[in-house]
Amino acid sequence: MVKIAIDCMGGDHGLSVTIPACMEYLERDPEVSLILVGIEDQIKAALQDRPDELVKRTTIHHASEVVGMDEAPAQALRGKKDSSIRVAAVLVKEGQADAVVSAGNTGALMAISRYRLKTLDGIDRPAIASALPNQKGGSTLMLDLGANVDCAAEHLLQFGYMGSALVAATEGVEKPTVGLLNIGEELIKGNETVKAASELLRASTLNFFGNVEGNDIFKGTTDVVVCDGFVGNVALKTSEGLAQMLGGAIKDEFQRNLLTKSMAVLSLPVLLKFKKRVDHRRYNGAALLGLNGIVVKSHGGADAYGFSFAIKRARDAAKAKLIEQIRNSLALQQQLATEKAAAAAQAEANKADTVASAAESAQTGSLTDSASAPPAV
Repeated sequence: MVKIAIDCMGGDHGLSVTIPACMEYLERDPEVSLILVGIEDQIKAALQDRPDELVKRTTIHHASEVVGMDEAPAQALRGKKDSSIRVAAVLVKEGQADAVVSAGNTGALMAISRYRLKTLDGIDRPAIASALPNQKGGSTLMLDLGANVDCAAEHLLQFGYMGSALVAATEGVEKPTVGLLNIGEELIKGNETVKAASELLRASTLNFFGNVEGNDIFKGTTDVVVCDGFVGNVALKTSEGLAQMLGGAIKDEFQRNLLTKSMAVLSLPVLLKFKKRVDHRRYNGAALLGLNGIVVKSHGGADAYGFSFAIKRARDAAKAKLIEQIRNSLALQQQLATEKAAAAAQAEANKADTVASAAESAQTGSLTDSASAPPAV
């Protein structure tokens, strides 16, 4: 049984979304139980009239404070030590929950989770990773989506390992392909950080595809796309805006007159399938990778249907032992780096021995020539 802690108070809508989402998810997944974290009296009131068989698979863990969506992360971290976000994170740290899901303040969730759970060995910075729909009917995992505005090449390499481990754990892909987001496929393209990251990725144990461009995200060219948080967040918000614009434009055109409305009725089955395929709610739930625990961030404005998918992502990651897979992946990379360093050191030692032997041979030859030379008259 997978046990997930839910920050019931977070998000734009709080209990009016989180409780219905929890009940909806419990109804379709019998292998999950939930710890509902928040103000106890309000949670109990929200659970009234809910099916008893579902309520029995929940426990309430009281938290007296709520982090506002516009609060500064530092204020939430230092000033609200009994917030629903913090209490839920502590439950994961103490092993009482396998994962935590929150729709609350992203900055506060990242700061609190990093402070309470700490980062994995070999990871300098946690990253936000989320799946985006692609033309192949599946999804492309993209990270970082905003946690790290400025990144070094080593950070992008770490993102590659974490993203690859997440896809392998939750999607069952044995060797996920990893692409580095760039302004062109050629090796000479990109800034110095991206070029350096490309070299590190090529030398790693990852299944590195090479540089990819923005349109490759939705083509499904690779399973994972790696970039810094500034670029990732801009790309994410741009794609969300484009999807909303296209959806609105299609709706406006079908409502233009009586003929187009009639055509809309005939096209309804196709439109419904299209809507389901690109429905952003089905991809809700971004993983905060690199922590010593599974943390999933739901969109703050998600409805109950969307929030339930964030719960599913947490469940899939916990059941697949995501943290263990990331550790194993990083350990393999560390072993490879150690072996390379040892091989390089041995090569240098061999080279030094060769030079020393050559010098010794030259000196011996010189002495021999001097001994065999006829005495001067």
